[in-house]
Amino acid sequence: MRTPRLSPATALGPGSDLDQVFELAQQLRVDSVRASTAAGSGHPTSSLSAADLMAVLLTRHLRYDWEAPDDPAADHLVFSKGHASPLLYAMFKAAGAIDDDELMTTYRRSGHRLQGHPTPVLPWVDVATGSLGQGVAYGVGMALAGRDLEKRDFRVWVLCGDSEMTEGSVWEALDRAGHHRLANLTVLVDVNRLGQCGPTELEWDTDAYARRVEAFGCRPIVIDGHDLEAIDRALTTAADGQGPTVVIARTVKGRGVSEVADKNGWHGKPLPQDMADRAVAELGGVRDLRARGPRPPATPSADPVTAEARDTRPPSLPRFDVGDEIATRVAFGAALAALGARPDVVALDAEVGNSTHAQDFREEHPERYFQSYIAEQQMIADAVGMAVRGFRPYATTFAAFLTRAHDFIRMAAVSQIGMSLCGTHCGVEIGADGPSQMGLEDLAMMRAVRGSTVLYPSDATSAAALTFAMADLDGISYLRTTRGAYPVLYPDGETFPVGGAKVLRRSEDDRVTLIGAGVTLHECLAAAGRLAEDGIPARVVDLYSVKPVDVDVLTAAARETGALVVVEDHRPQGGIGEAVLSALAPDGHVPAFAHLAVTGLPGSGTTDESLDAAGISRTHVVGAARRLVGRR
Repeated sequence: MRTPRLSPATALGPGSDLDQVFELAQQLRVDSVRASTAAGSGHPTSSLSAADLMAVLLTRHLRYDWEAPDDPAADHLVFSKGHASPLLYAMFKAAGAIDDDELMTTYRRSGHRLQGHPTPVLPWVDVATGSLGQGVAYGVGMALAGRDLEKRDFRVWVLCGDSEMTEGSVWEALDRAGHHRLANLTVLVDVNRLGQCGPTELEWDTDAYARRVEAFGCRPIVIDGHDLEAIDRALTTAADGQGPTVVIARTVKGRGVSEVADKNGWHGKPLPQDMADRAVAELGGVRDLRARGPRPPATPSADPVTAEARDTRPPSLPRFDVGDEIATRVAFGAALAALGARPDVVALDAEVGNSTHAQDFREEHPERYFQSYIAEQQMIADAVGMAVRGFRPYATTFAAFLTRAHDFIRMAAVSQIGMSLCGTHCGVEIGADGPSQMGLEDLAMMRAVRGSTVLYPSDATSAAALTFAMADLDGISYLRTTRGAYPVLYPDGETFPVGGAKVLRRSEDDRVTLIGAGVTLHECLAAAGRLAEDGIPARVVDLYSVKPVDVDVLTAAARETGALVVVEDHRPQGGIGEAVLSALAPDGHVPAFAHLAVTGLPGSGTTDESLDAAGISRTHVVGAARRLVGRR
């Protein structure tokens, strides 16, 4: 085994010889062991296997200025195998971004930024990782943004583990990379053979990985992941502009520490202190080397996209006439196309743009329209990658199909990403297509996302206004739209503040409040008319903002009418009804309450038949209101 030959003052860079790079790799291993042992948790063996790959990348290929992490020309590094955070943080230490004290005393400790899996609380981290199978997908989004939107030549490097290569999202991502010929994307797969519970699916069958990668239109390069010369050649080749490259590196889990190397049962386990001491000695002792790779090319002082967006006049809302029957999805498409006047807005579609009307944007702004095909996880990942680069993505598909991308949405919130989502064709309202197409869980899913905003317009005017509003909201915002056309309720110029609600019918004598959104608001209006004929005045509330809700409007309705009927084209769990009750709970005033929602398994039928069969039609609203009023 080699012994350290470099002094602590030695600075490694692009001109360093491979013996020096070897010393850096050993330092990365040592610090990975030390940090995880000091924390009492972590994944040192997963870090040891990839240390040689990262040492070569850090010193010779990653074009990055550690003092200027927001440099728009800089490369990007995504640790898809986020559990190898000890290795990433050891790299940060080697680059001088953090010091040894922070690494050794704050890793995985409460209230500190070196968390168990990396998040953007660190300025050198673009996206949160740790939910395996997402890093390549994010890399594709960033690479698309760099090449097609920013017209920059930065590279995106992604480190993957071999276990996560069984995730379908990895292959969705590689399919997109191959389709788009993303020559600015390089994926490094750390094939260390062992997963959490034993050998991986393919173990060290690197040829099998290569065949699969090539089948998806990417260039595979198979190497020994501990041969520094081979690593350097592979990364040099990857940057030749010929296409997306996947470096398939055969490695040894726990490399350099004989007591754990290629031994099962050590995943996610720190080395006990005595073993850690022996491991550090075997690796040649503690070092304090500094490494800086090539710097990014010089760029203008201001980001052109941001500057252009700032100088552009605000787009104008599309207009609709009261009484005209227009689907909210149609209004969304028109508003999105108009919003494209802002150069930071991009639209992403999952091959249903002619139904969702997202493709209206393509007709006006084709250079900022991205077709993800039927790959909803990749669509969200592309949106995340573009948001990282300063764009405002609008990603749209049927509400039912967004549920399959929930983990990507959840992790986008962990990354504190700002993006806008639209789910169309929601609920049983779509009728004949049947239950596979009916989004009935999406409100619950989106309400549960940290920091999210959930909007549910009932007419074209509100849909357009809320589409515009989402462009400037922090976090993840979601707009739920319906398939069918319904009368425009609000005149041009009506405002719809996020967190608000509209009271469409009211009187001092109201005995019940009907609360709806989307199609059920129209059912509530019709029901209120029938109730009025029976001498039961009813208030009607348009709860277009589901999260946050208008607590004042709801509290006033509860106190003044004493009875609420909430009607929603959604499952009862996690939807509008629970949002209303949660809003009223702190006040302590619990009115008579009825909740009409979809509880059974819907089938095909007309819209009217489907609403009635689900118990959310105007007839059922009238019945529920009468029962509440009768009990009072």
